[in-house]
This record gives sequence, C-alpha cells and structure tokens, in this order.
Amino acid sequence: MTQSLASPYRRAALKGVLSQGVVAFAIAVIVFVGWGALAALSALSGGVIAVLPNLIFAVYAFRYVGASKANQVHKSFKRGAGLKFLLTALLFIVAFKTLQVEPLWLFVSFISVTVVSWFTSIFLIINF
Repeated sequence: MTQSLASPYRRAALKGVLSQGVVAFAIAVIVFVGWGALAALSALSGGVIAVLPNLIFAVYAFRYVGASKANQVHKSFKRGAGLKFLLTALLFIVAFKTLQVEPLWLFVSFISVTVVSWFTSIFLIINF
C-alpha cells in the first residue's frame, strides 16, 4: 500500500531530475559550440554535480508516504538530504582534484541546473 501512495511523488521527483539532466546536457552542448571541448566538459561536470545528488535525494526521500510512516518519512528525508550534501561536496572535490576544468563553466552549469530544480519543483507541484 505504501509503495502505491509514494509512486506518484517519486515519479514527479524523477521527472524533475530528468529535466535537470536535459538542461545540463543542453548547456554542455551550447558551451561546446561556443567555447570548445574543455569548457563543455566543465559545464557537463557542473551539471552532473547538480543532478546526481538530486537523484540520490529523490530515491531516498520518496520511499515512504503517509501518516502511519511519519517517522520513516522523516528519517528518509534526513538521510537523503545528508547524502545529497556529502555527494555534492565529494563531486566538487573530485572535479577540481582530478579533472582539468574551467571553474566558470562548472559553476555556471551547476547554478543553472540548481535553479532549474527550483522551478521544476514548483511546476510539478502545480501540475500534480
């Protein structure tokens, strides 16, 4: 029963993550055309740093739903938010330590995809 209640919310969250992935890829393509491969790799890295932690959060946060599962809902949101924060920090460290990136394009893409997540959340709630 819990799975059927949670599935519309999980599906909406995954649609939001998918839209972020599309925006991240589109930014990388636009940057590739205008500024070259290194800038595009940096932009794609910024997009991945934004999208992957949100995917992990969506998987954890929307596992439970309902008043009878309030404690589990709270724990899963808390665990998802913690993992999202840690994974974001870890991915930034990996990007700067192991990849040759242009910080400007990495941050432009990361911020753009993050802003997209705010707007998709609003529109998915309205259209729910």
